[in-house]
This record gives sequence, structure tokens and C-alpha cells, in this order.
Amino acid sequence: MVTLLSFWGCDDMLDKPKPNGIIGNGEATSIYILCEGLFNSNNSTLADYSLKTGTFIPDFFRTKNKRGLGDTANDMGIYGSKLYVVVNVSGCVEVLDANTGLSIKQIKITDDRNVSREPRYIAFEGGNAFVCNFDGTVCRIDTATLQINATVNCGKNPDGICVANGKLYVSNSGGLNFPNYDNTVSVIDATSFSEIKKITVGINPGQIHNDNEGDVYVVSRGNYGANPNKLQKINSLTDELSVSFENFNALNFTIHNDTAFIYNYDYTSQQCSIMVFDCKQDTIITTNFITDNTQLSTPYGIDVNPTNGDVYITDAKSYTIYGDVFCFDKTGKLKFQLKQVGLNPKKVLFR
Repeated sequence: MVTLLSFWGCDDMLDKPKPNGIIGNGEATSIYILCEGLFNSNNSTLADYSLKTGTFIPDFFRTKNKRGLGDTANDMGIYGSKLYVVVNVSGCVEVLDANTGLSIKQIKITDDRNVSREPRYIAFEGGNAFVCNFDGTVCRIDTATLQINATVNCGKNPDGICVANGKLYVSNSGGLNFPNYDNTVSVIDATSFSEIKKITVGINPGQIHNDNEGDVYVVSRGNYGANPNKLQKINSLTDELSVSFENFNALNFTIHNDTAFIYNYDYTSQQCSIMVFDCKQDTIITTNFITDNTQLSTPYGIDVNPTNGDVYITDAKSYTIYGDVFCFDKTGKLKFQLKQVGLNPKKVLFR
């Protein structure tokens, strides 16, 4: 296990990029890597890696702010000049300067009893940050004042949020009510900040993203047994479920330029698969994205570099040891691998 405050050089990567030689104009020059840590262990980390120089700082947040990030960081997003990090058990959103990593403010996401609402995921629209919380609410944060100015109820244990056509789509998992999962997506008008509809989907919905056409895709994770996970599509003009893709399994995904990169993990066989899906045609492009036989253990997150199309997949391994980040080009060939970036690496952001 590595020391969190150490600085790593390029020797800890495979097929490492050449410093100062591969970054084109307008491309991202560095990435943030969010690692959840272990539940109730207060060991979440935010790492920083330079795509130009190969410099890697495993616990970038601590290095910059002289304190830990908190307990179980689930999501992050950049809006304007700020980086927002959602820390679930700690019940807060850390707001950082996106360039320097210095903390600007810690926004507490708690109820009237000062109990954590267990924030999970974040989305942005119209100068506001919207955070879905496992206690069945969504909070609205003014990104200018960094104050929570409203909270609305949705369904049970929301576990994903996205924006399409001026509306928020919140997947209500009901994950804490096993085996009685929720099976709805709440539609919230972003302007009035009120729930206008619940859409029935498969049980235990999780990750949810919109494409460029205004459609919303959600993974319904099933019960991890006889009821399998699947991808479903919602028409955001009618707010009706339009397609349920029953012919393949999906656990997590991301969408870039109307192309979805989807992975599935079978907890019984401990096998994973990664496919590419055309959101315009609703067809599978390939069921085997990785073309060079690179082996992953336990995919935990997937993101696409918006400036060059590289696909980043995080690997949690056994969930109890430090995981890796794999970067593939658009053809599914490994460009480099960052080893032992932290416990349960979850999300990669580009800047």
C-alpha cells in the first residue's frame, strides 16, 4: 500500500504518455480521480494527475488543504471555476477552486436535526447545483452564494440525477428497503423546483444520464439475482418510458456525443463486460469495447475525456485494496494505467 502523501512519477504506469508531447490545443491537461474509500472509515481521497508531465498526487485534497476529504465521497462535477465533491457519510459538498484544489467552502447537507441527508450525486443547471440525497430529497445550491436555497422531496433513496429539457431526472432506488426496492424516476421542474411526475421504471434504478437528443437513459439494477439489471430510455418531451432494452445487462455507464459506454459486472461469476451503444439508433456498436485483451477485475466507474474521446475505467479490485485507473483510446486499446490510485476509485474528471 502506498503512502497517501507521496508523489508518484511515470514509472508507476504502463504505456505512459510522453510529457509535453501529446496534448493538443483545447485538450484536457490533467484529471481528478475521486476515490470513495471505505464506508465509515473517513478515508476518501481526491487525486490529481497531469496528462502533460505524468505527475501524480494521490491525496491531492489533503496536500492542498491539510485535512482529509471525509467519509465516502460518491460524486464530483466542475461548474464554472469550481469543483464540487459530494461526500456521502460526512454529509457535505466540498467546493474547491477547480484549478488550485483549494477549498472555498464546505456546504453541510443535513436535515433539521443536523443529521446527514447522505448526499449521493450532483448535476448543474441555470446557475444552480442540484444534489440528490439518500434521505429522499434533492437540495438546490446557488453556485454564486454557495447556499442551499431549497429542498424538495422525491422518491426513496435517490441514487442518480441528470438534467434534460430544463428538468431534473432523479432515479429513486429504494436501496435501503431491500427487497422492497423503489422503481421510479422523479421528474422535477428545474425552475419551480417542484416534482411534476414520477415515471415507473425497473426496480432499483441507479445511474442516469441524458444524451444530446434530450433522451434520458437509466440503469435499473434489479435485485442482483433473478431480476437482472437493464438499460431503459425515457423521452424527456413526454416524460414516458419509451424503450426497455432487455437483451443486455447494464450496471453503470456514461454518455459522450450520443455514444454510451456501458459496463456490466456479474457478482456471481465475477466477470465483467464493456459495450458501446449508439443512442441515436438505439443499437449496440460492439459488445467488446476492449480490443487488446487488457483485463479488468472489478469496474467501478466509467468516464470519457470530452476533448479527445479517451475512455477511463476505474477498477476497485477487491474493494479493500487500492484500485487502478485504465485509459483506453476510442478503439479500445490501452493508452496507460495508473496503479494504486486509492481505495475504490469512482470517478474521473477532466480539466
